[in-house]
Amino acid sequence: MSDLKSYLFETNAVKVSKGDKPFWYTSGKIGPYFINTHFVYGSEADANDLLKFIDENKHDKLGMPKELFAMVKHQYDNNKIYSDVINEMISFIKNTINVQDIDYISGGERRDWFFSYMIAFLLNKPHITVFKDLSCVTSDCNFNETVISSSISGKKVLHITDLITVASSFIRAWIPAIQELGGELVWSLSVVDRMQGGADRLLDLGIKSYSLVQIDESLFSTAFEKGIIDNSQLDMVHNFIKDPDGSMKEFLISHPDFIEQALNADEKTAGRARLCVDGNLYNL
Repeated sequence: MSDLKSYLFETNAVKVSKGDKPFWYTSGKIGPYFINTHFVYGSEADANDLLKFIDENKHDKLGMPKELFAMVKHQYDNNKIYSDVINEMISFIKNTINVQDIDYISGGERRDWFFSYMIAFLLNKPHITVFKDLSCVTSDCNFNETVISSSISGKKVLHITDLITVASSFIRAWIPAIQELGGELVWSLSVVDRMQGGADRLLDLGIKSYSLVQIDESLFSTAFEKGIIDNSQLDMVHNFIKDPDGSMKEFLISHPDFIEQALNADEKTAGRARLCVDGNLYNL
């Protein structure tokens, strides 16, 4: 297991439920794992601190990048997990893409910035910070100066992202924002690919999509072999990957008290369980 894969489990960036207690998702469905890729920033606490900073300062679009870069640079210099992850991303880029062909690095609000800022600095490329409202600011590679983005006609962009699922953020915001500037989003690199079709959607749009880790059966099999998860967890994960809805429906049928217990649990859990019941999400 590579350092990055180990770090995903060590930091709870990939967290696997107990075999008899799948997690409740915000959708009202259940599943055996959560993915919070940004935890490989060093820890959940460190990641949450950075997210809090972003949320409190992202309104200052020209001022935030310099401060944010100072924070991630300090973390890179002082946290082995984060620096190892960034260095692995840099090595992958250099081994996969001709760096001279890359004109800009971009990252989208918010978690992409955990990774894209340091990538831009280490590759000596200007960085485009893309916000959810499709506005953009451009910083030099050292983040000393940030300006409202202007035309980058004909320039090629590598977008760095923490996680790719179905590529909805790319299609809704990141690609249109870069196109509006006249640039071309040519490549995408994610730390984690949830293997839900996002990479294929990008390829259909002519974007070369890469990832360091794929959330598939082999990842969890290796975790089992390393003693990180047990057999009941592995079985649930494998069944879920093969048939998410079918496997969780079977779980609920064989654990008839699970929903009732959730409805009587804390407010967040009860709310998600209510979504499941009201929407009859598993046709029980």
